[in-house]
Amino acid sequence: MTQSRTRNRVSVTLACFLAYCVMSGMLAPIGVVLPPLAEQLGIPVPAAGALFSWLTVGILVGSGLALVVFDLLSLRAAMLLIYVAIAGSLLLLRFTDSAWLLRLALGVVGAGCGIGLAGAASGIALLFEGERRASMLVVTDGFFSGAGAATSAVAVLFVAAGLHWASSYLLVGGVAVVIVLLAAMSRFPTSEAARVAPVDGEESGEGGVPAPVPRWPAPVWLCIAALFLYTLGQNSMLWWLPSHLEATLPMSREAAGSVVSRYWTGMFCGQLLVAWWVLHLGARRMVLASIFGTLLGSLPLWTVTVPAWLPWLAFAWGLANFGLLKVTIAFASEAVPLPTPRLIAALLFGATLGTAVSPVVTSAVVAAGNELTVLRFSSFCFLFLAGLLLLARGFAAPALATSAPAITTRETP
Repeated sequence: MTQSRTRNRVSVTLACFLAYCVMSGMLAPIGVVLPPLAEQLGIPVPAAGALFSWLTVGILVGSGLALVVFDLLSLRAAMLLIYVAIAGSLLLLRFTDSAWLLRLALGVVGAGCGIGLAGAASGIALLFEGERRASMLVVTDGFFSGAGAATSAVAVLFVAAGLHWASSYLLVGGVAVVIVLLAAMSRFPTSEAARVAPVDGEESGEGGVPAPVPRWPAPVWLCIAALFLYTLGQNSMLWWLPSHLEATLPMSREAAGSVVSRYWTGMFCGQLLVAWWVLHLGARRMVLASIFGTLLGSLPLWTVTVPAWLPWLAFAWGLANFGLLKVTIAFASEAVPLPTPRLIAALLFGATLGTAVSPVVTSAVVAAGNELTVLRFSSFCFLFLAGLLLLARGFAAPALATSAPAITTRETP
């Protein structure tokens, strides 16, 4: 590989990683910025939380559009257009007090993040193969959690300093601008492989027409459902934990918000280790550790009432997450002979659907009970998630990597 191709590969990979930073940077500070946003608009905190449904529903819409967008546009062109729109919309958040403009801007950012995340995952899948692909997918979660720790911590500082509630989102807009610059200077890969492998017992169609698409086995669908529960449970905990701690314990708004930041820090540290462990243990074993770490680690956050312990418990929970999202995607990809971009997009769609419904569902749970109720609801989501993934492990028969057709790629200007 020439030095030029190596630099191009690094720049494309970095752009894909930063796409996860933008997504995390939008979601992680929500629990911190909700109170000042509610104060600015003169509405209750649950109503302010419902505004972010435009962001999360936009992410869901974008994930659905990703199934067709990359058939119409090249990966490079799509990333350029998407992140220009995201940067402009984030600038609008800072300079408007109109609730309708806020909804519109959050919707555009959400749709862009949904498409961009699928594009980033596809880029990683085309650039890397085999176990390195699984490892690099886990690294994307490291960028996600690292950005979550950074943006939530910055949001705490900005809110404590009395700055505008959307000030931390201007930093996210800066990351979007960096993605635009990287995409403008890089050549992105495109797949030249047949769309799918032939169905067992069938030959390729006449004239080189691909055989019918094989049906996904049960473990794939179970993993899609589990990822829905994962993001719903995670958002239920992280968005409402600061409000619960501020209301029930002698913790300031800054201290309560820092607990969420510790979670993202722990998650970042854990995923650095998982990126190495998955190369040696495999996704099938790592998913088992991930589900129990996620479930058991969530319980102390709403049962322990000692304020000094909570930041460390949040850090431990993030560490024990073991990259559940990407480990589950890697595990699901082993259940099919050839993990296509459409499969990856469907798995991400399941996770995105959980994020999309989180503002409405969690606000409804809080309205029916209180913040503690929604924290308990979070742990119940993880309990059902563990059941689904244990069932998936029982069904799964990992496909041999050597049985899948090779994927070749080329770079497009």
